[in-house]
Amino acid sequence: MEIYKILVVDDEPDLCEGLKLNLEIEGYEADVAYSAEEALEMDLASYDLIMLDVMMGKMSGFEMARILKRNPATAHIPIIFCTAKNADDDMIAGLNLGADDYVTKPYNIRNILARIKSVLRRTERSGAATPANPIATTKEEAKQKRIIREEGLVIDLDQIVCTIDDVPVRMPRKEFELLSLFMSNPGKIFSREDILQKVWSDEVVVVNRVVDVNVTRLRAKIGKYGKLIVTRSGYGYGFKV
Repeated sequence: MEIYKILVVDDEPDLCEGLKLNLEIEGYEADVAYSAEEALEMDLASYDLIMLDVMMGKMSGFEMARILKRNPATAHIPIIFCTAKNADDDMIAGLNLGADDYVTKPYNIRNILARIKSVLRRTERSGAATPANPIATTKEEAKQKRIIREEGLVIDLDQIVCTIDDVPVRMPRKEFELLSLFMSNPGKIFSREDILQKVWSDEVVVVNRVVDVNVTRLRAKIGKYGKLIVTRSGYGYGFKV
């Protein structure tokens, strides 16, 4: 059985040690760092998940997350922000940085353990997908490989890869699942509740705003093809309706 390795980054020693203890009781391997600077000196690529406080010393958790997401060696590691900053704008900022979850303090340990389990369950340890094999050129090959194409926007459901004009596009798992849902059902509008049920079905608590944030981020990620994701005011989203 694989043992997941988790890093807790927070400037509150008691909180760090308490969370570390509970993680180890649950069977995880856990380490702590008391600042972003200390954490960045560690072998971050070896971790399966990082619990990251927002308000810390000289470097904030948001700044550290930006560094992690810019580095190909750590960009795939899921991040859960744990913070006393509970405003909607803070949550949206964290999600826009690529975080997988956002938990406000004080938190219930059972709740946070459930969220960790949920994120790990849907995140492959291998991280970001690697470039796919050459895309099939015949309809039969495409059918066998489960490839969906719309102009230069292509997703390979088996390789879990998105390409734009033959260039691989790196995107978190949830963004890929969201794009797959839309492209697999052209012309259909999904309500936010439908999307949450299909894409975030294993989450403990997810608000509708998470869907809007991820759709906005996905549109930006696929560039000129972002216009193919349409919005129906008051209802939800769809693909090339």
